[in-house]
Amino acid sequence: MTIKKRPGRLASAAVAMAAALAVAACGGGGEPAATGGTSSAPNEKITLTLQTFGGGTNFGYKAAVDKWNQEHPNIQVKYTNLTPDFENQYWPQMLNWLQAGKGAGDVIGIDEAGMGLAKARPQFFTDLGQYGLQSRQGDFPAWKWENGINAEGKLFALGTDVGGMAVAYRKDLFEKAGLPTDREEVAKLWATWDDFIETGKKFQEKVPDTKFIDGLNTWFNVVLSQEAAKNGDVSYYSKDNQLIVESNPAVRSAFDFATKVNSAGISAKLRNFQDPWFAGMRQGAFATVGAPGWMLGVIQGTITEDGEKPDQGKGQWDVATAPGGGGGNWGGSWLAVPKQSQHPKEAAELLSYLTSPEAQLLAFKEGGNLPSTIPAQDSPDLQSAVNEWFSGAPLGAIYGPSVKSLPPIFLGEKHSQTKAEVENVILGMDEGSIPVGQAWQRFIDEAKKVADG
Repeated sequence: MTIKKRPGRLASAAVAMAAALAVAACGGGGEPAATGGTSSAPNEKITLTLQTFGGGTNFGYKAAVDKWNQEHPNIQVKYTNLTPDFENQYWPQMLNWLQAGKGAGDVIGIDEAGMGLAKARPQFFTDLGQYGLQSRQGDFPAWKWENGINAEGKLFALGTDVGGMAVAYRKDLFEKAGLPTDREEVAKLWATWDDFIETGKKFQEKVPDTKFIDGLNTWFNVVLSQEAAKNGDVSYYSKDNQLIVESNPAVRSAFDFATKVNSAGISAKLRNFQDPWFAGMRQGAFATVGAPGWMLGVIQGTITEDGEKPDQGKGQWDVATAPGGGGGNWGGSWLAVPKQSQHPKEAAELLSYLTSPEAQLLAFKEGGNLPSTIPAQDSPDLQSAVNEWFSGAPLGAIYGPSVKSLPPIFLGEKHSQTKAEVENVILGMDEGSIPVGQAWQRFIDEAKKVADG
């Protein structure tokens, strides 16, 4: 996988602006520049392009795609993971392709952050109901299903995974710091988020050349995912799509936590899913990472990226319950078929397979992505699952009990663009380019620019 560099602030803004202009040009009800074609003849050999995002094992689809290709000799899948970065790279580029009517794959991944906008742009996506996928409704929790219904009331996307929350930590670095390494004892270190910071300070005193956390950005999102569930299941926008950054206690709590971490000096000052972050993970630059289920695949896939040493790092990492009572719904994605696909029927068939309980369990085994389908969540394969690479961590026991009760966090139409800009402020505070005393107002101002744009 090629890791693309994060654009600088101006470059990132330019990309986001280009995407915004592209979306604005089509409005809410116009047609894109081109639409898809018809399905293939019965025995015609075709290739479908599957496009996703994310680091490490990303969507965890290697085994599932291999199985599909073996069983469908006339419908082969070309699987491309475009970039680790959804907000700054994947989604702006995908919006440009959708508007242009060319460039997007036959099946594409959409992070939760982009679903608000995607739902409001039915002209971009195929109605999956016309290919019988309405029959899948019983497989999904109501909120996961309903988020795949667009502004016209049509099914355009099916869910892949859900977030969940835990903490991945480096056992060897904890031992070096004189801290316990057993996952149950580790969890006792941080019943609260303040305890987590204090643990970080103790770690830092013993291991001054290694930081306790990767960066403020990761942990801001972890806390926000928990706090949103306590404050009406909303983050940056209310359920009527009004900006509530300044008034939502969940956002302020997550921001205040980030400032406390910043003051403690326990951050490696790395932004997740950028080259230095991946390098830091491989080099042991930090001891903990906030870990929704899919993050485990990012970690393992990053450490073993060359593919020649699949056991590299095995037993070095472990997984413990997150502070604050555990839980939190950070992440989860959907798959959709762009209207520009020349093979929408076959693409819908592939999409249905990739979101099936069977394929979701393959993805869970490959990358830790927690299934969103109810049969997969109920499966003994999930409930009893352990991950040997993560020191035999009982992932079923850690994530399983909460996976069904994860709250649906409402993310507005402009959530992705807002998230990218406000996290630039968090990053600036982490790096020291934005004074802590000015950061909250800058955070609000950047969010307002997106909301008013």
